[in-house]
Amino acid sequence: MTIRPRLLIPLALLMATLTGCLSTTSSEQSSVAAPELSADQKVSIVFESYNYGLAGPWTDTFDALLAAFRSRHPNISVTAQKPVGNSPNPATDTVSSIRNQITAGSPPDVAQLGFSDLDFTVNALGARPLDTLVGKDTVQANFGGEHPFAPTARTLGDWNGQTYGIPFVFSTPVLYYNADLFRAAGLDPDTPPTTWAEATRAAETIRARTGKGGAYLDCMTESAKDWCFQSLVRSNGGRVISEDRRSLTFAEPPAIAAVQMARRMVDAGATPRLTQKQGYEAFARGDIGMILETSAIQGTFEKGATGGGWDLRSTRMPTFGTTPTVPTNSGASLFVFASDPQKQRAAWELIRFLTSAEAYIRISTGIGYLPLRTGLVGDPAGLQRWASENPLIRPNLEQLARMEPWVSMPGNDYLRIRDGMMAAVEAAVYQGADPASTLRAAQQRATDLLPAS
Repeated sequence: MTIRPRLLIPLALLMATLTGCLSTTSSEQSSVAAPELSADQKVSIVFESYNYGLAGPWTDTFDALLAAFRSRHPNISVTAQKPVGNSPNPATDTVSSIRNQITAGSPPDVAQLGFSDLDFTVNALGARPLDTLVGKDTVQANFGGEHPFAPTARTLGDWNGQTYGIPFVFSTPVLYYNADLFRAAGLDPDTPPTTWAEATRAAETIRARTGKGGAYLDCMTESAKDWCFQSLVRSNGGRVISEDRRSLTFAEPPAIAAVQMARRMVDAGATPRLTQKQGYEAFARGDIGMILETSAIQGTFEKGATGGGWDLRSTRMPTFGTTPTVPTNSGASLFVFASDPQKQRAAWELIRFLTSAEAYIRISTGIGYLPLRTGLVGDPAGLQRWASENPLIRPNLEQLARMEPWVSMPGNDYLRIRDGMMAAVEAAVYQGADPASTLRAAQQRATDLLPAS
């Protein structure tokens, strides 16, 4: 099939799906730290999002969202900015950017931070507990409405029984594939691989018969962080960290086996040695048969398929044999850092809008991210038509029901732990290092960085 252009949702339809204003009782309102704003209270806030560091559908979509928010809240002025930094993936710069601004005394009022940063965001950066700012009932009401949040998504921004972040955008690992390359290699695009053994054979066949790359696993690069690697390891029966988050386990057999699987595809020439960005750009050009990726890149793939005239499809993440997959989530929550009560309330209003039905219609159609208000997919006034015309979303929806959270590493050195693990994974997969000894050495170094029990 050829990818159809994205459906343009009429403004009237979008307005119809906007969640109504949530009211708070007088007793709750009197106890919250950030009371509601009056219509004539002028407030200016800064919103930091790594989406502004990405060209194309990301920035375009968020520009449109903020324009819609300003029209509904003319008393709230929002200045959007991207994280300060030079990383190829702007999401990598979020924590250092906010930490530096906090040190300078001028943090953003509301910010988008990854789920793997949750521990540090709450305990070191000082994100404000939303239950205290606007009331627990108000926070929980935001998850409800005509199209409630998916149950597996509601608590992803919680810490020690309180809600600090509202889950905003995320994906589970999706196997995108080029149906035309499947046909050219003599493979049936209507029966894509369901196991990693099948995916490996298909990748080798595509390479041998077309000269193109067979498959690329973004999960195995340091730039990708560890959200998808965690899913691979969990799907092979392991974990990268123990359930109590006190000991690292990414050098145990299930993790080593997952890395060895990817390494075999590289050694066979079926996976090209590329960086994360080079990998998804090559797939978008039609130069790779399969890629395991977040749907955040789906808009880039659609544009590439449409421009290149090739058939883009998607399917669920393959399994390791008969073991069911355990999808984890990529993406981020929205957090409040403002200290002024008026700015805190304005920040909450922005969060509430950005997680409304209207916002998810724009985000899903513009970028490809999973709509966390999943009922929109079955709503004729929401995303029903779009979903029927864009089957790429189906694997994500199917995997959401059994999703497990992307687990954040503990302590102030969590980035060194996570990045050290992923540097070892990348070295073992793409740079010729021995998987078992490389992971064991990285785990030993990272163990010294864990906080004391």
